[in-house]
Amino acid sequence: MHVVIAPDSFKESLSSPEVATALERGWLLGAPGSTCDLVPLADGGEGTVRALVQATGGRLERRRVQGPLGDRVDAELGVLGGPGPPTAVVEVAAASGLALVPPDERDAGRATSYGTGELIAAALDLGARRIVLGLGGSATTDGGTGLARALGVRFIDADGQDVVGGGDDLGRIVRVDTGGRHRGLADCEVLAACDVDNPLTGPDGAAAVYGPQKGADPTSVALLDGNLAHLADVLAGAGLGADATTPGAGAAGGIGFAVLALLHGRLRPGFDLVAEAVGLDELLDRADLVLTGEGRLDRQSLAGKTPVGVMRRARARGIPVVALAGSLGEGADELLDAGMTAVLSVVPGVVDHDEAMGRAAANLEATARAVAAVWAAARARPA
Repeated sequence: MHVVIAPDSFKESLSSPEVATALERGWLLGAPGSTCDLVPLADGGEGTVRALVQATGGRLERRRVQGPLGDRVDAELGVLGGPGPPTAVVEVAAASGLALVPPDERDAGRATSYGTGELIAAALDLGARRIVLGLGGSATTDGGTGLARALGVRFIDADGQDVVGGGDDLGRIVRVDTGGRHRGLADCEVLAACDVDNPLTGPDGAAAVYGPQKGADPTSVALLDGNLAHLADVLAGAGLGADATTPGAGAAGGIGFAVLALLHGRLRPGFDLVAEAVGLDELLDRADLVLTGEGRLDRQSLAGKTPVGVMRRARARGIPVVALAGSLGEGADELLDAGMTAVLSVVPGVVDHDEAMGRAAANLEATARAVAAVWAAARARPA
């Protein structure tokens, strides 16, 4: 029996590579004659770099870059292995993430995405000809201008001075100069992993929806929204007029818009982008069974979370899929109606949150072992 193990992370507990390893240990104890392909996955958010590096036999590179509020932070990017053009993976959260800023210091108007641009520049200097950029978890609402500045784009005010601030300063921009863009962008494909459909501005835009969690009060939200609209107008006047209403343009504080307008990139659903990068379809073609999972499964998982994405690709090939989760929320049974073979919680009984988190690897291993033993017994039964 050949099993493809393709989970997402268990947030705040285990990375997707750690989840995959625990599931493999358990499966081989329950069905020792099996072979396994480990395919740690992510949906473009935190964990995407490490998942893709492990799945492709790539490597991690570390750089010291500018954090959201100007301090220096250590951040990593991934250089993927395998065939195809040289590919690097960058997460916005690594250099410009909300988790890098203490809650009482969050400032949506001051934070910039400059450090993310530094990571992209580092990837280009390493020879990358494809950049996978994970959008998610940002502390910024600067429309991606910080990222673009780190790649050589200038934003200029009425006095001819460079505008180098965050979202609060976008209203000062009157001109953009792309003549100094990093030369590596000329022949590099930029693909942004995006799982939200927010436009750049308006009631569903970057400032209105995500600004409050980044420290913006109602007055600041209104200012940021107007400044993002002004940025879009300036870029349109410069012939860089990406459509600000494009679904995903408002992702990561407007970095989605910068990808379209200034990097000439594309926005892709995060799971699909990751699945293609690791060759998931080719691995599924030779699977007898698929194990997947993430920290929580519920009705919202049907919107495109990793386990459901895995299930849809596997079921198209007639392959059964078992999903394991730390917890099952309301509507988890709807995953069965959607095509999942089984959906199981790995928590063995009533335990507190800390215990469940601390024993996640052991619980995954034990549950995978039990599922494997049952599956192996069923296959061994005479017809």
